[in-house]
Amino acid sequence: MRIAFYAPLKSPDAPTPSGDRRMARLLMAALRAGGHEVFLASRLRSRDGEGDPERQAHLVRLGARFADKFVERCESGRIPTPDIWFSYHLYYKAPDLIGPAVARRLGIPYVVAEASNAPKRAGGPWADSHRRILDALGQAALVIGFNSRDKPCVAPCLGPGGTYLQIKPFLDRLPYPVDPSAGPALRAELGISAGEPLLLAVGMMRPGVKIDSYRILAEALSRVPAERRWALIIAGDGAGRPEVEACFAPHRVRVHLLGAVDAARLRFLYQAADILAWPSINEAYGMALLEAQASGLPVVAGDVGGVPDIVSDGATGLLSPEGDSVAFAENLDRLLLDMDLARTLGAAGREQANRSHSLESIAGQLTVALQALPC
Repeated sequence: MRIAFYAPLKSPDAPTPSGDRRMARLLMAALRAGGHEVFLASRLRSRDGEGDPERQAHLVRLGARFADKFVERCESGRIPTPDIWFSYHLYYKAPDLIGPAVARRLGIPYVVAEASNAPKRAGGPWADSHRRILDALGQAALVIGFNSRDKPCVAPCLGPGGTYLQIKPFLDRLPYPVDPSAGPALRAELGISAGEPLLLAVGMMRPGVKIDSYRILAEALSRVPAERRWALIIAGDGAGRPEVEACFAPHRVRVHLLGAVDAARLRFLYQAADILAWPSINEAYGMALLEAQASGLPVVAGDVGGVPDIVSDGATGLLSPEGDSVAFAENLDRLLLDMDLARTLGAAGREQANRSHSLESIAGQLTVALQALPC
């Protein structure tokens, strides 16, 4: 099949790394692995983060203009008509302003991956965008979810004949290698003694929920008994870095802020660390959590969103209520006191990632679902 792919929140070729960009790229790769021809249909970013009606109206006009041009190019034969329109990640701040119109006018199935429904936005500055999300879900022939907690709110919005498919977040190039020399190498690089477990946190430093996660992590570390040995490695950067530095000021000698790192460096950090620690405030599911498990790291995280779809509490990691720094500290301390348990959880997480979260396994599920669509 020829598939037109679109990500209204962030294009898969956007310059700034993020989990959203990563998943868009992985979806395109999975579709191609299933034998489909996939092309990026548009780079229009429909996000309005401020609830600005003028900006929303401008974006609606841009979307309609692009849809008109795309349909005209297909109908004139200048480009082949796609068999499917596939949009990734719809929510009230970034609705799909192109796909529903194109799919309807060309008579092709409209497919959505990762959509959210926020009924509290039915009124207020994003009311029009919220309505567009509901209209898109009502038109969709197939909605694909990564977060099992989204299904009760999203699935009832599907129209007659619409299908909901639950899949797991996934990674490519599994299995990840394990390098026993990475830990000693990182300790030597940063001047960390061999007896100190290495905690790793991975997250952009932007205002909002990311900074909230860093704040909870810092609070939790303050609650871990002072005699406990640990060092924290932080991979990430952004406008909120001064706030992050202030949060960890009481632990300055134990915390190493590495800034933004590339994929190879991040892979090395996963191999070197002993525990991935991330409170996951308002996390959809957390690609870093999955990458850590694929690298054999036990995960200490918040029980929120789709995190339990990745981290099996008590089997591959330890989960605590969202925002509960006391419970988070207790889980951290449990692993710091029992590194054998940490290694057992890490090994189970690696096995689970390789078994259930590979691109190849998801590619097959997507192909079966797409082939069942009426064309």
